[in-house]
Amino acid sequence: MELRITNLSKTYSNGVRALKNVNLIIPMGMYGLLGPNGAGKSTLMRTIATLQEPDEGSITFGDIDVLTQKSAVRQTLGYLPQEFGVYPKVGAEMLLDHLAVLKGITNRSERKEIVKALLVKTNLYDHRKKNLGGYSGGMKQRFGIAQALLANPKLIIVDEPTAGLDPAERNRFLNLLSEIGENTVVILSTHIVEDVKELCTNMAVINQGEVLLTGTPSGALSNLEGKIWRKQIGKTEIDDYKSRFNVISEKRIAGQPVLHIFSDNDPGDGFAQMVPDLEDVYFTEIFGKTAAAVS
Repeated sequence: MELRITNLSKTYSNGVRALKNVNLIIPMGMYGLLGPNGAGKSTLMRTIATLQEPDEGSITFGDIDVLTQKSAVRQTLGYLPQEFGVYPKVGAEMLLDHLAVLKGITNRSERKEIVKALLVKTNLYDHRKKNLGGYSGGMKQRFGIAQALLANPKLIIVDEPTAGLDPAERNRFLNLLSEIGENTVVILSTHIVEDVKELCTNMAVINQGEVLLTGTPSGALSNLEGKIWRKQIGKTEIDDYKSRFNVISEKRIAGQPVLHIFSDNDPGDGFAQMVPDLEDVYFTEIFGKTAAAVS
């Protein structure tokens, strides 16, 4: 089963064109949707999740028309939005049980087993009685995944799930997503390149509402082979280098700027060829010849 998005466009009432003729085919497994904040990722996720309407285009999931068969979509959808709210004075077990009823799991004994299994899976069982208001950010995100997995969904959307998590919680969350993605279509919408690098078999890069690249991470990397060059420079030289080279990113190492540039041929001037990583793919697609990214 695959998710197919065809010619999808959306312009808001304030004139912002959030999606511009988006075409994607998303197969089973982990699919990374990479783009900066404001790229249109959340608009696309909300549209797939039946929370808003596009102006044009179509979305199908298997034989389900996502835009006209909203009830059918919701029965098979698990969704963790970017802003996931919880009732702070309710325990995880109680709230998950309530959400299971809303998902149509009405048999009490069955529901009890499902809730227990999901709390164990998300490593929250020992904290099941604790009020959600006392959960850490990572624990709340894991609870968000638990509720998204109710009713065994075939399509799961997670929107910026690791933003703000500490490294340990991020690793726990990514490991959990990796397990889920083995038999489900999972869309991971993020601006964090490492999340896609570590998890996803397929990916797309989106910016200003347009899809700039689709494919596999390995394929995207092979396309950049021999085209990324690196040099450490002085702080006062940045503007000069940006005027003369296609700078895709700028980092500070020990306080000194290190430039990555895109060039089909040896640019000279002391630049050394380097093995590209997914961050170079991202910056090349997003910034191209027009700007540099500082990190």
